[in-house]
Amino acid sequence: MAETAALGSRNGSVALAGTPVGLRASEKYCEAMARREAANFYWGFLALPRPQRTAIYALYDFARQVDDEADSDATPAAGRLAGLDRHRQRLSNARSDDSTDPVMSVLAHAMARYSIPASELEMLIDGVGMDLAITRYGTFAELREYCQLVASIVGRMCVRIFGFRDPRALELADELGVALQLINILRDVREDASRGRIYLPLDELRAFGIAEQDVLRGWPAPRWNEFIAFQAARARRHHAAGIRVTEHIPRTAAVCVRTMAGIYTGILDRIEHDPMLPLRRRASLSPVDKLGVMARSWIAAL
Repeated sequence: MAETAALGSRNGSVALAGTPVGLRASEKYCEAMARREAANFYWGFLALPRPQRTAIYALYDFARQVDDEADSDATPAAGRLAGLDRHRQRLSNARSDDSTDPVMSVLAHAMARYSIPASELEMLIDGVGMDLAITRYGTFAELREYCQLVASIVGRMCVRIFGFRDPRALELADELGVALQLINILRDVREDASRGRIYLPLDELRAFGIAEQDVLRGWPAPRWNEFIAFQAARARRHHAAGIRVTEHIPRTAAVCVRTMAGIYTGILDRIEHDPMLPLRRRASLSPVDKLGVMARSWIAAL
């Protein structure tokens, strides 16, 4: 997620800190959208300096718009595919003085300032597009490819915005992205099943004696708890590797990452404590719990 240096607005008027008036309005739009939509990530965004925070808002908002396009059940698949193509066109036409598209205005500014390749944003769209064609993953290797496109690539773009001391930070961001997406998958079992989707690897479900219909109907199979423990352990391994990205980015960015990752591991804690929870509803943390995670992340950075 990104932000960029000041560019002249079409009317030539410029706000404080060298940011064009039109762009400042677009930044406020992005912030409001992120505050409204990013229930978990927004708490981490607050730790960032304003330029980086604004860039992250735009990246998150774009990702949210693309994801919502694919998840619009009221729209036929062909219409959703056309919608993703429109997002690709938005990316191709992105410019920082576009008053008609505030998200792309700020994102274009960010891409220039933080050297975010358009190809990485295109990969994100490709990953979200997989949801329109694939409703099952046979193996974890197949699922990992999906996770890398919809989550790891976003982590890489975030690291570009944060700044990093070692290129290995990009690889570690990949691992953390996989971890967070795996937790997302466990959290959203019921919601995904309501759409006829199963993101849990089918070969691993079979290994634990769990049928697809068990998942779709929310029926707990005898070994469901073991299966959840297996999946949670994998997510924690990826998290343990990926959280080391905080060693290679600035302190405030590390607080941001630790806060977001901490909220997700808190959700994982709840799922491990109650493995049937994903079959009933989506696990979440309260605002007080999230505030505690943020406070602990700041303490860890001291």
